[in-house]
Amino acid sequence: MKMAANLKLLSFLIPCAFFVPVLITMAPNLKGAWNSEALQNMKTVFISIFLEAAPFLLIGVLLSSLMQWFVSEEMIRKLTPKNPVGGVLVAVLLGIVFPICECGMIPVVRRLMHKGMPPYIAVTFILSGPVVNPIVFTATLLAFPSHPEITIARMGLAFAVAAAIGGLVYMFVRQNPLRKPKTTVTEVKTHPGFKMAQPHSHSTDHDHVHDKNWRSFFIHAGDEFVDMSKYLVIGALITACIQTFISRSDLISLGNGPVASYAFMMGFAYVLSLCSTSDAFVASAFSHTFALGPLLSFLVLGPMLDFKSTLMLLSTFRTRFVIGLSLVIIALVFAGSWLINLLA
Repeated sequence: MKMAANLKLLSFLIPCAFFVPVLITMAPNLKGAWNSEALQNMKTVFISIFLEAAPFLLIGVLLSSLMQWFVSEEMIRKLTPKNPVGGVLVAVLLGIVFPICECGMIPVVRRLMHKGMPPYIAVTFILSGPVVNPIVFTATLLAFPSHPEITIARMGLAFAVAAAIGGLVYMFVRQNPLRKPKTTVTEVKTHPGFKMAQPHSHSTDHDHVHDKNWRSFFIHAGDEFVDMSKYLVIGALITACIQTFISRSDLISLGNGPVASYAFMMGFAYVLSLCSTSDAFVASAFSHTFALGPLLSFLVLGPMLDFKSTLMLLSTFRTRFVIGLSLVIIALVFAGSWLINLLA
């Protein structure tokens, strides 16, 4: 079934492979445009974004495959705190144990949810993990050596936003928000705030039955990597186009004003789609242009929500859930960074 779908896709790609060189041959202007400096810059930015994110995605899918092997549904249920406050706190602090960026976080969390992790803990982990970890803490300190308060405020705001959203998901989300839930028949409550289906329906989303050997491990990891990397490629390509063809000076001119500066920095973080281990160095370039609040909105929103991670979230969760989650993230990051800037 899967092979047939791949062959069907290949039938559309083969004509494209011949169509591009024909266009270049028949239109010399297009060939010159492809070799222009702007497009060379776009290709460089695209490759840098992809190469920056791909290792973390690979780490994520390898962890996901290990969990398929060694972590059972029963183990997840035993380790999950019954108290929602404890569950949120554990999820926030998991980033210290798994210091990977959002590109690798999503496949790991998807695997954990298939094995029974409640949505509110999973969402809290996705949002906090890329920020509340020792690697990002160190990178932010190095980017702002004379302003350690920025690092402390970033960690604190990310912790507060992730915990608040985890609480909201616990209170209002009663159904499994996964786009392809592992099981879908009779629902029973296995944990407060989460309904899990009985395991008598068929499995989806690459949950094939394999023996526990190295071949099945790499098959599962390869399936996960291909499934998630296509969204990373699309996100990196569109981000590279925006970074290349829209000048930074034009973007900064839009950020004048007390509210517009927050909107600009949050939008800039969403569009740039930088990894959380490197975005602090980009933010430091604006330290003389913007106040603490806009800088924080950039540093906290980017790892939680950017263009490439939105596509990956849409591939994992239902569209309605992702839209609601995105709006809440934006609102809480704006309110939190504005409040910190007011009190500073």
